[in-house]
Amino acid sequence: MTTEHADRFFVGRLLRGDEEAFAEFFDRNFAPLYRFALARVADEDAAEEVVQTTLCRAVRKLATYRGEAALLTWLTTICRHEIATYFERRKKVPPMLDLSDDLPEIRAAMESLGAEGLNAQAGIQRREVARLVQVVLDRLPIHYGDALEWKYLDGLTVVEIAGRLSLAPKAAESLLTRARAAFRDAFRAAYGGAWNGVEVDS
Repeated sequence: MTTEHADRFFVGRLLRGDEEAFAEFFDRNFAPLYRFALARVADEDAAEEVVQTTLCRAVRKLATYRGEAALLTWLTTICRHEIATYFERRKKVPPMLDLSDDLPEIRAAMESLGAEGLNAQAGIQRREVARLVQVVLDRLPIHYGDALEWKYLDGLTVVEIAGRLSLAPKAAESLLTRARAAFRDAFRAAYGGAWNGVEVDS
């Protein structure tokens, strides 16, 4: 039985109100989601709060799970949204994908802010860039978003990413290439090819 098929069966138990399944659901997923959140919010209490909110939100959305990805991957996507909300509410800057070497859009945006110095306006704009990156990331297909985070936030190698996705390394590299292209297109579309007056080459 594939992971996705097993997860669909498991979610079916949850939707039928199986109490043992609910206990297993929380026990199985809390720890990996907590590690995911803690690495991004760098605060134990905040990470726990984010994960609890994620799991509660996921329970309410279980009927929308189609088994197109592993259940934990689906939960991670919800968790990523909750982390973005956490930073937005506190007006903090989340860690941003360091795609500057691959995407001139990101480099231009960050260089335009760096040129302004460390003033309040630059700080606000830096948060906006980080928020935009997060929004774009969250709108990508699940595997694309995960692969980009694993490479550019967690520093995983292509081989390690391939292992997580059950792909051959060449297939994982191809997926990363498509993910970067999708991110580039979405980022350009989101701010119209320019950020803070800085034109981006096509």
